[in-house]
Amino acid sequence: MDDRNRYRSTIQKEDLMKYALVTGGSRGIGRATCIKLAELGYAILVNYKGNKEAAEETVRLVKEKGVSAEILNFDVAKKADVDAVLGGWIESHKEDIIEVLVNNAGIRQDTLLMSMTDEQWDSVLDTSLQGMYNVTKCVLNPMLMNRYGRIINMVSLSGIKGMPGQVNYSAAKAGMIGATKALAQEIAKRNVTVNAIAPGFVKTDMTEELNEKELVNMIPMKRFGLAEEVADLVGFFASKNASYITGQVVSINGGLYT
Repeated sequence: MDDRNRYRSTIQKEDLMKYALVTGGSRGIGRATCIKLAELGYAILVNYKGNKEAAEETVRLVKEKGVSAEILNFDVAKKADVDAVLGGWIESHKEDIIEVLVNNAGIRQDTLLMSMTDEQWDSVLDTSLQGMYNVTKCVLNPMLMNRYGRIINMVSLSGIKGMPGQVNYSAAKAGMIGATKALAQEIAKRNVTVNAIAPGFVKTDMTEELNEKELVNMIPMKRFGLAEEVADLVGFFASKNASYITGQVVSINGGLYT
């Protein structure tokens, strides 16, 4: 590439509208992550599956940070939905780029394996692991062509340690960890990093039915984490300060190690 074309390419990249996409972005860690990435200057795409009201509230909070935001309604577990909605958005926004992807969508269906139904196994793996594949596959090529991107996968202590009653959830998150490490090696030369964050017990809708008073005794810091604390770590991975970090799994758990 000669100097003129290199300069033109640089100008074109600077003119792109830079977005961050957060799956499961309507509540909890997803909402906190949307707000944090908005503070970094990204326009935000808030994915949600069912709770439109919560997603719209996240959009409102993001816009208070002075950036644009919109909701994308699709089920990450259904590839046809992802391709239609997210793929359609990408096709109609050729002047823009999804520079940061946070694969945060996930569900729990906790029960012992002996009592687990096929639906409980399938739904948990389809949302976390298959969902990560569906969404990442959709946004990856534009990132590679742009030669810059950040992919951040929200995993779990369960995917590292394994938790009784969570064979499905542990399997899904462990699969995401393996995929994080493999994909990071495939695309590092394109300046696209892939990292994972493994929260322990964090105060969200997903953990509100847990016995916090009992569980904090397992945690050296004697408290549950906050969604904002996880979002701060997402913000670091999304920044240029993390440009030489890829293929890593960082725990944020108050000292609760395996």
